[in-house]
Amino acid sequence: MDALARHAVTITGRTDGPTIVFGHGFGCDQSVWSRVAPAFEATHRVVRFDHVGSGRSERAVFDHTRHGQLEGYADDLVELAEALDLQRAVFIGHSISSSIGVLASIRAPHRFGQLVLIGGSPRYLDDGDYRGGFAASDVDAVLTAIDDNYLAWSTQMAPAIMGNADRPELSDALTDQFHGLDPRIARTFARATFLSDVRAALPRVTVPTLVLHCTDDAIVPDSAGHHLRDHLPGTTFVQLAATGHCPLLSAPEEIVAAIGPVLPVPIDV
Repeated sequence: MDALARHAVTITGRTDGPTIVFGHGFGCDQSVWSRVAPAFEATHRVVRFDHVGSGRSERAVFDHTRHGQLEGYADDLVELAEALDLQRAVFIGHSISSSIGVLASIRAPHRFGQLVLIGGSPRYLDDGDYRGGFAASDVDAVLTAIDDNYLAWSTQMAPAIMGNADRPELSDALTDQFHGLDPRIARTFARATFLSDVRAALPRVTVPTLVLHCTDDAIVPDSAGHHLRDHLPGTTFVQLAATGHCPLLSAPEEIVAAIGPVLPVPIDV
């Protein structure tokens, strides 16, 4: 199957402009960018896609072996970049797509000329002096809960992941995103996410990177965001005022304002 169809690719904006590719996080799909991506359409070609197994992607090609590790998603992204014949595109990844973008940029640096990582973590598990935010027992409990009843877990966890308790409509929107993911796929994707570790890959990134880190992120503590800042070459780090793990939904204007000045064609906000 054609890579564009496989990933339900949506292309908007200027066909003659530099390309921005938006990658979504675990449990979501490309529609999570609906409050951010349109801001760039007047100056850039905007590409949104669904990871295999998510959204409107071709779920029949989801492979529990290939997609049981982040490298499989990175290979998918490189194949998509080749199908689009990307040349030094900007990749904007949220949450686990930040790590996927890191791996893809190492595989194909000529395809990706810049990374923007929003709410990214190089490793969720604590490891010695490294603080990823989760003990092994925490991750075991998360994966067990997802195995037992993914819908119940996602309904319970969405408010904590979103933050912004004073805006319950945001948690509802995230819950709806989570509920769109097949529980069988969720189990495999969750393991690939929560057991991932891209720390060793960070020094091999050769493209400039903008790291956007939220305040009071229940999934990614400051220490994990700072690890990206300190170990990615050529990094600009921005501490956002936005709280929670999903500023795409809670603070899209701040995301646009942070990204706009660093693009190939800077935008005024």
